[in-house]
Amino acid sequence: MSEIEIYSAVLCPFAHRSRLTLLEKGIPFKAIEIDLQNKPANFAEISPYGKVPVLKHGNNRVWESAIVNEYLDETFPEPPLLPKTPMQRAEARIWINFADTRLFATTGKLLYSRDPQPQTAVLQELAEHLQFIEHQGLAKMSDSGPYWLGKELSLVDLTFYPWFEQLAVLEHFRGFQLPPGLDRLKQWWETVAERESVRSIAKSPEFYLERYARLA
Repeated sequence: MSEIEIYSAVLCPFAHRSRLTLLEKGIPFKAIEIDLQNKPANFAEISPYGKVPVLKHGNNRVWESAIVNEYLDETFPEPPLLPKTPMQRAEARIWINFADTRLFATTGKLLYSRDPQPQTAVLQELAEHLQFIEHQGLAKMSDSGPYWLGKELSLVDLTFYPWFEQLAVLEHFRGFQLPPGLDRLKQWWETVAERESVRSIAKSPEFYLERYARLA
């Protein structure tokens, strides 16, 4: 098997989800840490978008975390991290898209906007996304098991988890609080946090707070 390299950054939740996928698959890999505030001169040759993660597998190069993770699942099919039927796969991809275009996109607006005025609206928007997950996602889809899609861990779980590991940043710097009534979501979070793959690279709230303070 060709050596796998992943260009990553410790604060990037998108790179985090791809490292988790590699760990869940039991795939040996070399992680190359990129300082996104001081990128290497040749980084544009490695990452056409200038972002992480980028996966190198032999002569193949793949970027964008959702695509990286599906590439890994197709190339290394055991254990499978997407369900079997087309409809179940569609549901998984819908939730992965929701993570990227709603949850993480709104979080980015909240964290990196320099305009304090719209923050109240963005805080509310973020709370609504989490309530949607609770009521339209986990409540309807996880009755058969502890994970997002049921009994087995999937790419959906690995896609969302990094957001929760960095929740303390939103709480500390933006005053965000989880809305009440997210019982299923909290139970799911606790379950995924106990995975061996997750624990092996988990960082403490203090770790994230210290590094985001430096960026601020």
